Amino acid sequence: RAAGPSGADRAAGDPAAAVPVLEVDRVSKSYAGHPVVREVSLQLAAGETLGLVGESGSGKTTLARLVLGLAEPDQGSVRLAGRPWSGVPERRRRAERLRIQAVQQDPLGSFDPRYTVEQVIGEALAGLPRGRARRARTGRLLDQVGLPAELLGRRPTELSGGQRQRVAIARALAPEPEVLVCDEPVSALDVSIQAQILDLLADLRSELGLALLFISHDLGVVHHLADRVAVMKDGRLVETGEATEVFTNPTAEYTRALLAALPSVEAFA
Repeated sequence: RAAGPSGADRAAGDPAAAVPVLEVDRVSKSYAGHPVVREVSLQLAAGETLGLVGESGSGKTTLARLVLGLAEPDQGSVRLAGRPWSGVPERRRRAERLRIQAVQQDPLGSFDPRYTVEQVIGEALAGLPRGRARRARTGRLLDQVGLPAELLGRRPTELSGGQRQRVAIARALAPEPEVLVCDEPVSALDVSIQAQILDLLADLRSELGLALLFISHDLGVVHHLADRVAVMKDGRLVETGEATEVFTNPTAEYTRALLAALPSVEAFA
């Protein structure tokens, strides 16, 4: 995959890109007195992909929940499109939730098993009247993620894992968000299907100007997609930087250990 412009390059060429669409400022979160996220700060520019990497238990998913407004930080703040996102009543956040959507590791667990693909995606098109217009929009979303319209009448259990993840992406795209939070979206798929989904996300980012927060335990997967990388361990960020710099000249011992576990960095270039 040819490397896309970096976040810095986009910001230099586009004044709007200089304003972060997502800002996380020194957020911390504990459960039952156990710190899970510790003073994490990061920014995501419009059209940028930030890869968040760490082993299981590093705090990645908790950070995703804070970013999505599904949990409140004990300390620090989150801003979305320049406005407060954490620490505000849900009634104020509700209208803004269209701006930020999630793609989960297990889409089947978030789908109503009674629903067809059309109904699954239709849930995210509540503002569009039922009938021909909604069906046409659903069909266009399927086409956008590389699926044929004849799948509209099937149920998720009748689809392959890769097809289900594409349906999940289509549903996330339905409200026309500015940010997609992808939490281990390819970890349950085999390698060839992983690559297809990663290429799809890269194409959608380019086509729609989406900002992606891509969360994974696998540095190799992140290298396929990210402009910048943030490495998380024990609830803290231990390293952040441009993806190429982190992969070729890591500064944290933990990052070096993750890279050493890869079969070959070049394989993901």
